[in-house]
Amino acid sequence: MSVDPSAPITDLSGVGPSLANKLAKLDIYSYLDLLLHLPFRYQDRSRVFSIAALRDGDEGFVEGTILGCRAVYGKRRSLEVTIRDDSGQLTLRFFYFSKHQQQQLAEATYVRAFGQARFIGKRLNIVHPDYQTFDTKPPPIQAELLPVYATTQGLNQKRLRALCGALSLLPWEDAPGLPFAALRYLHRPADLSQVEAIREQLALQELAAYYIIMKSRALQRRREHGQALVRKAGLGRELLNQLPFRLTQAQKRVIAEILNDLVGATPMLRLVQGDVGSGKTIVSAFAAIRAHEHAAQTALMAPTELLAEQHFLNFSQWLAPLGISVALLTGKMGAKERRATLANIECGETAIVIGTHALFQDTVQFNNLALVIIDEQHRFGVHQRMTLKDKGRAPHQLVMTATPIPRTLTMTLYADMDVSVIDELPQGRQPITTHTVANSRRADVLSQVLAALKRGEQAYWVCTLIEPSEDIVAAAALATFELLSEALPNLRIGLLHGRLDGDSKIATMRAFKAGELQLLVATTVIEVGVDVPNATQMVIENAERLGLAQLHQLRGRVGRGGIASHCYLLFESRLSQTAKKRLSALRTSQDGFYLAEQDLKLRGPGDILGTRQAGEESFRVADLGEDAHLMQEVVAYSEGLLAAPANSEERRELARLLSIWAPSDAALLSV
Repeated sequence: MSVDPSAPITDLSGVGPSLANKLAKLDIYSYLDLLLHLPFRYQDRSRVFSIAALRDGDEGFVEGTILGCRAVYGKRRSLEVTIRDDSGQLTLRFFYFSKHQQQQLAEATYVRAFGQARFIGKRLNIVHPDYQTFDTKPPPIQAELLPVYATTQGLNQKRLRALCGALSLLPWEDAPGLPFAALRYLHRPADLSQVEAIREQLALQELAAYYIIMKSRALQRRREHGQALVRKAGLGRELLNQLPFRLTQAQKRVIAEILNDLVGATPMLRLVQGDVGSGKTIVSAFAAIRAHEHAAQTALMAPTELLAEQHFLNFSQWLAPLGISVALLTGKMGAKERRATLANIECGETAIVIGTHALFQDTVQFNNLALVIIDEQHRFGVHQRMTLKDKGRAPHQLVMTATPIPRTLTMTLYADMDVSVIDELPQGRQPITTHTVANSRRADVLSQVLAALKRGEQAYWVCTLIEPSEDIVAAAALATFELLSEALPNLRIGLLHGRLDGDSKIATMRAFKAGELQLLVATTVIEVGVDVPNATQMVIENAERLGLAQLHQLRGRVGRGGIASHCYLLFESRLSQTAKKRLSALRTSQDGFYLAEQDLKLRGPGDILGTRQAGEESFRVADLGEDAHLMQEVVAYSEGLLAAPANSEERRELARLLSIWAPSDAALLSV
């Protein structure tokens, strides 16, 4: 009997309620969810370095005699273990350790450690290595490729590897449209050279499922009838006259395109692309005004509570003087305030409702929802967008993104949408000077950042990983926070990453925005964040591991005030030619659309060893930049399945494909 992919994860041996709760934090609820939780890289555990041969950024084994083990007490305590081999000395450093761990290391004679070597000052360190202790000289290593997964608190790599291994041994069905064999291979590959080809195969299937759903949505939309929001003079002109800034010609053009769509009864579905800081929000406000003039409501959904708050403040500032009521709805509201807000929405007193996923809830009932605005559309899945859409009678939809999407992708993945581009930045935006800096010169970068902080400015310090562990391949936010706090005890430093609870994230970001924190150490979670005009310095660790689009988004967090801003891209000394070209492009251009096109040209196969983390992207395997070259094949494959006769094997393959890659939407397409 074959495996049921939808079986709850608690059916897997060894998964009880406690472990299931931890897996849920990784969005793993079923067998299929776990199988799709693919490694983001692999550890090549086949090489032992001599300590003298190690360079900054090298990852591998070291082994040697333990010379000393001591707890160091500064701003935060740490455990330092000094080891020596025939070539030199190195420090193993732990910021989080137990008494048992300290005793074990103190009593051992030899240690073998795996991790990434980093210079802290002039000392070579491995922070939080994976290690074994020995009383005698260690035996030869057993070379292997180990998968490295995105994890969560209380769930380490060893446990995840064991779960994925147990899952892979089950009897999975083998049929066209069911990618189980390929998925199982990626969890424990025998040869890295085959990984990219298999990943591409899976990406093609996932993109095909997405394309099929999008095409189905487009056909469905053309059969719907919404509200025709005809032109009315008045409030839009009033808003234009009272704005403290002038709209760009690009903004005016896009506003005209949107308002023209709203005149028709066929529901609008328009994607607005605008580079970081191009002024998309004010464009959407003119659409909301048109809905209000017809006694209809607008819902604006943002991916985070912080961003929702920022939109609420902006819309209130612009529209309240025009007599248009704006409400904020989030999951953190008190019961009394929430009841009052919901009542005002249901009776139609509130014209514009701004919120996060809270807008999806059944308790949110609109009086006459005519317009849905989705900010940062790539952060929401199709099913989520449709859920909000269903709260009205075929409402118009306006989706916005600050991620520039190359035309080749727009024509395929967004074939169901009309597309507008804001390709002009407002006057007065300060240019951002971008510097590419080798890790060996990070002290110079710190000096420049400190000088800016002394002038009263603020800075971001971005890391690609959350915490140091056996899967460390880059600077980790927790370790960097500890090191900077220890080195700069007089600075007010905050820490922000995706595993913090919502309240902690909001409190930290509010403190930074208010100037209570001078330096914010963060992961790429700040890629979509609030405006902090006083933030002028951006440091990005291991910049060579990120794509151009993401780097550009991160860089756009600074340069939002009247002060000249700087972005420092720290990189490992040994760069590939592709990485060199990528960083060079970012250093010489601030045009997001140009950078998006360059990203497509530069990002090819072989990026499987990167640091892409789960939880933020709509796709489980596919990458819109890396897989752009597959789009023609995606379209041909998808159209072939759709054109096949009913009850054919191709249509059954289509059904199976959707059951894996788009289970929440599969029922919406008759196959």
